[in-house]
Amino acid sequence: MRLDKFICESTELSRSMAKKALHRSDVTCDGVVVKDSGFKVTDKTVVRLDGQVISLVGERYIMMHKPVDTICSTIDEVYPSVLSLMDIEKADTLHIAGRLDADTTGLVLITSDGQWSHKITSPKKDCGKRYLVELADPIAEDLVLIFAQGIELRNEDGLTKPALLSIIDSHNARLTISEGKYHQVKRMFAAVGNKVVNLHRECVGEIELDSDLAPGEWRHLTQAEINSII
Repeated sequence: MRLDKFICESTELSRSMAKKALHRSDVTCDGVVVKDSGFKVTDKTVVRLDGQVISLVGERYIMMHKPVDTICSTIDEVYPSVLSLMDIEKADTLHIAGRLDADTTGLVLITSDGQWSHKITSPKKDCGKRYLVELADPIAEDLVLIFAQGIELRNEDGLTKPALLSIIDSHNARLTISEGKYHQVKRMFAAVGNKVVNLHRECVGEIELDSDLAPGEWRHLTQAEINSII
C-alpha cells in the first residue's frame, strides 16, 4: 500500500494533510524518515507519525462529497458508483449508509460497519438528514406547517414522519427528514404541487459535509463524527 494511503487509513488525516506530514519529515518507516508518498508499506513495515506507531484501523468510516451523475451502489451501472471515485484498499468491504439519487449531490457516508450504518438508515433511530432544495415554483409559506404534520405520499400508507422545512427564499429551502423513503424529498414536494430542480444533502445527524471537500473528494471521519451516530 502507498504510504500516503496508509497514513489516511490509519489516522484522521486527509490525503493532503498526510502529504504535508511527509514533507515535514514527520513520518518514519522502520526508523528512517520517508518523504515519498508512493513508498510501499508492507505488513512488516513499522510506520511512525510524530514518533507514534500507526496501524490500519479495523472498521472504516468515510464521508464523500457526491457529485452529480454518480450512483450510491457498490457497482457501476448506468452511472459510475461513488466507490469508483475512491482509490482505496478493500473497497469491496464498504457500503453506502443512505443513498442519494444520481442527480442529487452532497454528503454520502460510506462504511464497513453494518451496525453503525443501520443507525443512520433505520427510521426507528430518527437520524435527521438535512437537504438544500431548489424548487421550480415559489414555496408557499403554509408548507412549513404541512411538512411538520407529515405528507401523504402516493402509494404509501399513512403520512411521512414530521419534517422540518425552513424557507430561504421564494425558490429555495432546507428540509430535514428522519426517514429514507424512495425519492422522498422529491415526492414530498410533488405531493404539494411543486417540483425539485436541485437537491443537495448537507448533513446526516450531526455530521456536516466538509466544506473543504470538492465534488468527488472524500476523507475519513473523525472519531467525534463517528461517535455522534448513536
